[in-house]
Amino acid sequence: IDNDDYFTKRQMAHNENGEEYPDNGERAIFFARGVLETVKKLRWIPDVILCQGWMGAVIPLYVKTAFHDEPSFAKAKVVSSIFTNSLKGDLGENFKKCVEFRDAKSELLDKYNDKIDFSELGKLAIDYSDGIIEAVADANPLLVDYASSNNVPVLKYPGSDYANAYKDFFDKILSDNE
Repeated sequence: IDNDDYFTKRQMAHNENGEEYPDNGERAIFFARGVLETVKKLRWIPDVILCQGWMGAVIPLYVKTAFHDEPSFAKAKVVSSIFTNSLKGDLGENFKKCVEFRDAKSELLDKYNDKIDFSELGKLAIDYSDGIIEAVADANPLLVDYASSNNVPVLKYPGSDYANAYKDFFDKILSDNE
C-alpha cells in the first residue's frame, strides 16, 4: 500500500531526527483500510490474517466490524503479533474519530484512553484478535498479560525457529469454534 503523503520518503514511525510523525494514526488507518480493500478487490479469502506491529494493529478491529460481512473476511481468523514498544508518543487527537468506517464506530474505542499510544493500540488489536503471538523474546509484558487476562490464546515466543510453532498455533486458532 502506498501513498505519497503518508509513506514516500519516510521511515516506519519516525523521521531521521527520531521524531515520530504526527500523522502516524492516520497512516495506520490508511494502511489497514487499503490492505483490506485490496484483499477484497483481488477476491482473496484468507484463513488467517497475521497482523505485525503497530501499523497493522487497526486491522483486527476492521476485520471484525467494518468488514465482517464481506465474503473475503467472513471466516477469517485474526492473529496479532506483540513486540516491544515501538511508538513513544500517541496517535493524535483525532485517531478515534478517524478510525470510523462502516460498523467500526468511534464508540468502540471508548474503553481505551483518550490518547491512543502503543499500549492502547496493542489492547485494541488484542480485543479484536483470535490469537496473539509474542513475536520477540522481550514482547511488551503489559500487552501479553492483557491478552492472557482476556482469554485470548497466546503463543509464547517460540525462538528463531518459529515456522512449526506458528503453523501449529494457526491450526489451533482455525480449529477453535469450528
